[in-house]
Amino acid sequence: MLKIAFENDYVYPLEKNHRFPMVKYELIPEQLLREGTCTDENFFIPKLVSDDHVLLTHEKSYFSRLCELSLSKKEQRPIGFPMSKELVTREKKIVGGTIECCNFSMSYGVSMNIAGGTHHAFHNRGEAFCMLNDQAVAANVLIHEINYVNKVLIIDLDVHQGNGTASIFNDQEKVFTLSFHGKNNYPFRKEESDFDLEFEDNTNDSMYLEKLKKHLPQIIQKFEPDFIFYLSGVDVLSNDKLGKLGLSLEGCKERDNYVLRLCKENNIPLQISMGGGYSSNLRDIIEAHANTFRLAQEIFF
Repeated sequence: MLKIAFENDYVYPLEKNHRFPMVKYELIPEQLLREGTCTDENFFIPKLVSDDHVLLTHEKSYFSRLCELSLSKKEQRPIGFPMSKELVTREKKIVGGTIECCNFSMSYGVSMNIAGGTHHAFHNRGEAFCMLNDQAVAANVLIHEINYVNKVLIIDLDVHQGNGTASIFNDQEKVFTLSFHGKNNYPFRKEESDFDLEFEDNTNDSMYLEKLKKHLPQIIQKFEPDFIFYLSGVDVLSNDKLGKLGLSLEGCKERDNYVLRLCKENNIPLQISMGGGYSSNLRDIIEAHANTFRLAQEIFF
């Protein structure tokens, strides 16, 4: 069964004109239930991540200041959200959800988090709507606690480079970080992933998919991961307000289809977090994200 982490707290109230489309976390599960892709049984309410699990990845001082709401204004500004206890609790639940997803992935082949993909969170700081790096924390938990998980691959196909993830695992041989992203997009100072591929503005479906189908199988074959995390950001769409690529809805769906089928064919457990999506058309954001869930049901179940 496809298990999906979701809790009403994922929908955090923001001022009306905030550029982050928080409402998508409410609309995605509604869409999946309405169309029959999922039932209530598919969803689970995540637990808060434990401090010990967070501290496998994040600096203790930073985490303490985040929880105590004592980050300096200089530290808060890049995060982009108004800080509150509720926001920090939300972040802890998202990370907890991704960790719990891993257990379901090992049982059923795949699991998903309605939110997550907080790849701009570094070891000792947050930025760009990310405070705790959910997939990085979960990867470290697997490596430390699951005997047969010795190598983890993180596939980051959000339009923005996973700079926090790349930095966290910069000297970690057990985790391979892959990032496909816009060359001329945030972050403007890139980190070094194990494999980075930068796309020019307006890259279309065929160019993007050609590169994906060339490089991803080679990396999986060479690295031989025991577990894969996939950040399936839909800000690759041509009408995304914060992205500069040129993918269509069908191209984005084919990207997901290829990644999911490759993991299934190689019998590698897969956890998926949603990542970014800032299209000027909210329907496109929901449709693109919903496609990922539809494909997971189709391919794995």
